[in-house]
Amino acid sequence: MIKNISCADLAACDEADSFLQSAMWGRFKSRFGWEAQAFAIDWDYGGVRPLLTLSRRIAPGFSMAYIPWGPELPAAFPPDTLLRATAAAELAQKLKPFLPRNTVFIRFDPPWFDAAGAMPPDVPAPFRRAAADIQPPDTVFIDLNPSAEDILAAMKPKWRYNIALAEKRGVTVSDNGEQDIGIFYRLLAETAERDGLAIHRIEYYRALFAECQDKSAAIPSRLHLYTARHEGDTLAAIVALYRGKQAVYLYGASANIKRNVMAPYALQWKAMRDAQEYGCTQYDLFGIPPDENPDHPMAGLYRFKTGFGGKIIHRPGSWDYPGKPAFYALFSTAEHLRKKTRDSRKRRGRP
Repeated sequence: MIKNISCADLAACDEADSFLQSAMWGRFKSRFGWEAQAFAIDWDYGGVRPLLTLSRRIAPGFSMAYIPWGPELPAAFPPDTLLRATAAAELAQKLKPFLPRNTVFIRFDPPWFDAAGAMPPDVPAPFRRAAADIQPPDTVFIDLNPSAEDILAAMKPKWRYNIALAEKRGVTVSDNGEQDIGIFYRLLAETAERDGLAIHRIEYYRALFAECQDKSAAIPSRLHLYTARHEGDTLAAIVALYRGKQAVYLYGASANIKRNVMAPYALQWKAMRDAQEYGCTQYDLFGIPPDENPDHPMAGLYRFKTGFGGKIIHRPGSWDYPGKPAFYALFSTAEHLRKKTRDSRKRRGRP
């Protein structure tokens, strides 16, 4: 299904649909130990599509490769999961000569999903289900094509009420960008302590803002940091990315005080309205548990994000294509153990 693979300049990925396949993302991850490579993939089903791969060392002499939300297939490619999996397997085989020596496996986060919201089928051979997903496979898409009034009408009544309540109680939302990154990081650390989450160092978030300053790309990325305040107290902050027709809620944080003034609702509503103004047609809330299970450590996140209306979608999650089965088995076992420890800490509310 692939006519040809050729190396390309990273700028070729500026034409990608997803920000995770963009040149901006490749440059950003290169700051933190990943090697970014760009390719032009000539598919049988109509045209050349860019591909971003990220590689990093996982042990002395051994590496992994990662394809976030890829491959992006041509529009004419049939919507058949098994056929797409076959295409991804062929891609993995043909990429191997271009990747670092001793690449143990290639991890894919396939971007495709069933438009009706069905759960994806089991991972097909020769892939293995990764021990841990890198990108969230399950999310909520808010359609931004309707009017603001119609978007509000599609929300659950309590969510509309909370948005109005935040305004009534005097919550104000400001967009000061990187200027507020210290405030955001303080709130993020407070959230991590409360919910048992792992976070990056502040330099990680500063670097993302720096990379999004370049507006010369074919599809430039806008990164915004919104903060919500009430009577002098900073209560919550979110980071949202606008790129082309896509808007994505990337990060959120909130304080332990004044939770009754509903600051996070005001932030999301502001981000959705700004996304409309920038010409985005979809707002991705970027990650929920797979279903409404009250025992899930992130059950509250599911309730919060699905209350804004929209469509729940399920991507396949992370797939691994092993290149060195014995070493891959060792790595996968260790990754399973790390994930088990992280999940246990989340349930106990510890970082």
